[in-house]
Amino acid sequence: MISLIWPLSVFAQPVIPHRSAEDTCGVMSPAYWALWNDDVQSKIDADIDLYRKADGVFRVGSVKKGTTVKVEQVSSAFQFGASTFNFNQLGSSEANSRYKELFGTLFNRATVGLYWRDFQWFKDDPMRFSGELRDSEEYWNNFKKKPYAQPHWRRPASDPIVDWCAAHDVGVHIHPLAWGSGTNNPTWLHLLAPQGERALLDSLEDVSLFESKVPRSARYDALSLDSLAILLPGYGKALSETFDTHVREIIDRYKDNPAVVSFDVVNESCKDWRAGVQVPGALFTKSRYMLLPGDYTRRTWRIADEMIPGRQMKCINDYVMEDDYIRQVQTLLSEGCDVQAIGAQMHLYDPAQCAQIAAGEPVQSPEYVWDLMQRLSAPGLPICISEITITAPFDGDRGEMIQAIIARNLYRLWFSGEKMFAITWWNLVDGCGFPGEPATSGLFYRNMTPKAAYYALEELINHEWKTSLEVKPVKGVVRWRGFKGAYKIFWTDARGREHTDTVELK
Repeated sequence: MISLIWPLSVFAQPVIPHRSAEDTCGVMSPAYWALWNDDVQSKIDADIDLYRKADGVFRVGSVKKGTTVKVEQVSSAFQFGASTFNFNQLGSSEANSRYKELFGTLFNRATVGLYWRDFQWFKDDPMRFSGELRDSEEYWNNFKKKPYAQPHWRRPASDPIVDWCAAHDVGVHIHPLAWGSGTNNPTWLHLLAPQGERALLDSLEDVSLFESKVPRSARYDALSLDSLAILLPGYGKALSETFDTHVREIIDRYKDNPAVVSFDVVNESCKDWRAGVQVPGALFTKSRYMLLPGDYTRRTWRIADEMIPGRQMKCINDYVMEDDYIRQVQTLLSEGCDVQAIGAQMHLYDPAQCAQIAAGEPVQSPEYVWDLMQRLSAPGLPICISEITITAPFDGDRGEMIQAIIARNLYRLWFSGEKMFAITWWNLVDGCGFPGEPATSGLFYRNMTPKAAYYALEELINHEWKTSLEVKPVKGVVRWRGFKGAYKIFWTDARGREHTDTVELK
């Protein structure tokens, strides 16, 4: 007897279990389904109906008796997104086309990375917005082996992606304006120091090993902010001016682009904030990463508030999901920073975490996620699950199905949150993550063959969470309940004339 659930090789589109009784092959343990039980699923369904749906009313006027009106949702108000790290980089035009076509069919939101270090390799280079030969399909198609060894792997030029999204009605999220990490900030920043300060600066930070944490000397930890301001005044001034110019350049590039709907103003700054090293008025922030401009979160927000127009959302983003993050947001708001949305990351990088979930351990359990959403809601702002990694914990069909079931249940739970407005998958393709990230966390294999997790999300986004129905008018009025978004209404009036109109359900 052939299973209706797996192995995946039997069916092009696998059936993803979403209840214990459907998991006849025991993909997940009984303990997992005890956590994600029928009561939990019913609460998720009720909250989805409450927060993601609305009542529609449309007057069609005089129609013949028995006429039905077709009500078809054409877009979702909720933002389903993914990063665009491998735009044109997958080694063949076929694979690249499949990748790009996801934006406009599955995803209506695209996170476009603008990581400073990889967009401006040398001090006097222009930012790599528009792209060049090394950003083209032709360039990347010549790297059949080790494309990840190229310095701009996962860092495609931004303008071509924004143009694609504009042509396919996909909202663009720019990420980030400021991030303290050594993987983001250029090695040439030390060249900004006057000659008399360079030796000291080089003794504090080893930029030859500029990674996520810059190797720092004991002297770095020992020097106070006041001492640093006395010893490195020229560098402090030049560093702040260069950071500010960089932030302004990105905003100026995209503030008038109608495809760009939001910016991550500051990324992953909470640990510096709670450590008390972002001091107002100080020349430097003595960050856990490296020396940064003084009070870099607030100074970046001031620029964003000055330059970003009202139609584009200003977001903060972090992986710190503790109360300190909420306090940081509340403090910024109290100080007049116009924080408009909270980004929350959820990376299950370690395959063992997903194996533990399948075994029924309370990792990312419904209770944990509900509690997290409630805490993130405290400032009263919209919430985005901004970066998602869910790893297939084993090779083969069972590992793939575990990834799909975890993704399906977490997406449903996130989608049910009152303040939630967006969910973004991080690495779309296996083997295309940043060094140290898992190779099996994509929705697709390296050749763009879809995995079970892709089918799980496609079924939710394009079918389960889209409304399409036929309704009989009552006294010339059509009423329905559906998912929020744009609709087309099709009907024929009493004289036989066909009509089409659009409605926004909010």
